[in-house]
Amino acid sequence: MVTQALAAVVCAMCMLPVLVRAQLQVGFYQRTCPNAESLVRQAVATAFAKDAGIAAGLIRLHFHDCFVRGCDASVLLATNAGGGKTERQAIPNNPSLRGFEVIDAAKASIEQSCPGTVSCADILAFAARDSITLTGNVFYTVPAGRRDGSVSKEQDALDNLPPPTFTAQQLIDRFKNKTLTAEEMVLLSGAHTVGRSFCASFVKRIWNGTTPIVDAGLSSSYAALLRSLCPSSTTQTTLITTAMDPGSPNVLDNNYYKLLPRNMGLFFSDNQLRVDGNLNALVNTFAANETMWKERFAAAMVKMGRIEVQTGRCGQVRLNCSVVNPAASSPSPVELASVDEEGVIATS
Repeated sequence: MVTQALAAVVCAMCMLPVLVRAQLQVGFYQRTCPNAESLVRQAVATAFAKDAGIAAGLIRLHFHDCFVRGCDASVLLATNAGGGKTERQAIPNNPSLRGFEVIDAAKASIEQSCPGTVSCADILAFAARDSITLTGNVFYTVPAGRRDGSVSKEQDALDNLPPPTFTAQQLIDRFKNKTLTAEEMVLLSGAHTVGRSFCASFVKRIWNGTTPIVDAGLSSSYAALLRSLCPSSTTQTTLITTAMDPGSPNVLDNNYYKLLPRNMGLFFSDNQLRVDGNLNALVNTFAANETMWKERFAAAMVKMGRIEVQTGRCGQVRLNCSVVNPAASSPSPVELASVDEEGVIATS
């Protein structure tokens, strides 16, 4: 009982913001696995060469991980030791989340080189950064040292991920709960400039039963295009998708913000950025200056990557990203590297 109590206290301390900030470090694996980031980059580049859309999937995978139980790779777990469905089986994630096989490939390469050293949570953060580099020509350093969690519950995903039906205030509140500001919410929403969405996420904006409609903030021509793709009978299992940014779906640019004033925000939540005056001012700022948006977007990604992370002696380094380690095989915490700095952003 005493041992369990001490373990609980240690984990609670590890997750305090000040301690987390100190323990996440750029170059965390420079001594224990110096090629970790290059191996992840290689796995992402290989997948991207076959399917450019995988980059958007990896960015979203990191976001959906961090917003549920913190950035602990719980979204990667395929089974729940306590029974019931996992995060990846929840409606916001299934069937839309993708990129699991890329993380698995990166993990396999790293395990061959540095067994039991690099966490799946850090691999996710590196892969998201590399995806942003490939699609937007933006590079930033990623502080690492996250440990992997051992719990993944469907309900946690339902309770924490912001749905595409949220109002402006609901979005602001949800991001605030994750220590992110309203501006950072608008910045991160710009990731909707890459990738595709299933019809179920916006079908109620274009159909009322079998009756065609045009939701507020949606142009009639765009609504007609979406109706030609998505039938009125669309359900959660309908596998039809459409690009979120029809003009450049595989390029990370500021086109998302330019589409909003043209009533071409795909989700109800996208249009909410225009409804709120303060948020709309940010939309206009980022639409006018892509370089500024990319720099601030990268900084927001680094901050998001710090949400409720487990570090030090908390959590584990999974040997297989989809399965919790057996109790006897969990690797010991790796030694902290000497570099301690913030993510530095470079754009070109």
